[in-house]
Amino acid sequence: MSNLAYIEHYTVEDWKRWEDDWELIYGHPYMMAPSPIYGHQFVVSKIVRVLDEALDDCPKCNVLAEIDYYISDDTVVRPDVLAICYQPKENITKTPEIIFEVVSKSSKKRDEITKKELYEEQKVPYYCIVYPDKKEAFVYHYQDREFVFDGKFSNKSYTFEVKECKVEFSFSKIWQN
Repeated sequence: MSNLAYIEHYTVEDWKRWEDDWELIYGHPYMMAPSPIYGHQFVVSKIVRVLDEALDDCPKCNVLAEIDYYISDDTVVRPDVLAICYQPKENITKTPEIIFEVVSKSSKKRDEITKKELYEEQKVPYYCIVYPDKKEAFVYHYQDREFVFDGKFSNKSYTFEVKECKVEFSFSKIWQN
């Protein structure tokens, strides 16, 4: 019998009882790195600020950082930043409009492959992978059952079309001190 038969499969109910910070993707646990370093948190804070200001004219939408997104009974992740256009009761359970993941050495593969595939499966309208060390972001939008790469952004702006709103996001602002 294959060793794969012995790999445990966990649920969100199991996950809720764990200590430390974990994500659960398709029943498989991923321990999160210790609290992010300054550069990572600086970029996350800037993204929240810039995106929140860009959404000022879109009253149904909100920006949140470091919040759990419950996808199914065996999958819960914690994107760095997300935008939703509904009022959740308690937890984020519906697909966010925009997700930003800020890449660190320990999260690179998970952000570029595992989470990208997961968010694509969930039909997240926009997924941005941010590279603080390169001061650039890769932007993808969901179209025709897959993510389409819209380009690398450093000093340019990008327009997210969220619900009834067009949201102009200036990537250059997230690198400013």
